Amino acid sequence: MPMKAAQQSKQQLRANALAARDALSEDARKAAAATIAARGLPFALQPGAVVAGYVAIRSELDPAPLMLRLAAAGARLARPAITARGHALTFRAFAPDDRLVMGSLGIPEPSPAAAELIPNVMLVPLAAFDRAGHRIGYGGGYYDYTFSHLRKAHHVIGVVGQGRPQRRL
Repeated sequence: MPMKAAQQSKQQLRANALAARDALSEDARKAAAATIAARGLPFALQPGAVVAGYVAIRSELDPAPLMLRLAAAGARLARPAITARGHALTFRAFAPDDRLVMGSLGIPEPSPAAAELIPNVMLVPLAAFDRAGHRIGYGGGYYDYTFSHLRKAHHVIGVVGQGRPQRRL
């Protein structure tokens, strides 16, 4: 029973956070994205590092301004592609002027012909996060599974919210 109560609590936290985010104006979201881009990452990025950023949907903060700044500093960019539920996301090379194609869940993705890359840093979408950087996503588990899969063989940093490194994913 306590597990079910905790799950309901997480679902309610997610619903409340998404409702609050949905209530933000487009101008407020754009201003927040610009502020995050101006602030940059809270750690040094190695030249040539691969930074994967999501394509903003719904009322998500758009990571594109930060990605552009990181690319100008020498980062290689990637965007996620969904292969199947319960599988890790794949990441494909992406340049700001590349056209995206509609993915299997209706989310824009890089072309299947784009090179697959393994990210060093992942900018992660979310519903909410706490002061320690713990993330509540949308409930599909795509990013949780991806981090678990990637971290078996590769160091990858997750960044959420206001450019904070993820503590646990």
